[in-house]
Amino acid sequence: MEENRECCHKTKERSEKEYKDLINRLSRIEGQVRGIKKMVENNAYCPDILIQVSAVNAALNSFNKVLLANHIRTCVSEDIRAGKDETVDELVTTLQKLMR
Repeated sequence: MEENRECCHKTKERSEKEYKDLINRLSRIEGQVRGIKKMVENNAYCPDILIQVSAVNAALNSFNKVLLANHIRTCVSEDIRAGKDETVDELVTTLQKLMR
């Protein structure tokens, strides 16, 4: 798993397994959001919609945990081993944004 950095654009090559897992999670979340939209269109009861929104939030948080763990295990650890201390600052900034 090699990270490509060109100019100011950062990219990440993911393994096939990691890629499929992330895409599958996002597809399920997308389906949940479409379901919520249909609930609103069909005038569903507010608490029922709110419960589904809560489920989407939980799914997004789970997605973030998986992505963050993969990022730390690969990009961050590789950069630290290579002496790129600015990666730690980037990680701290990212975590601060996630915790808003």
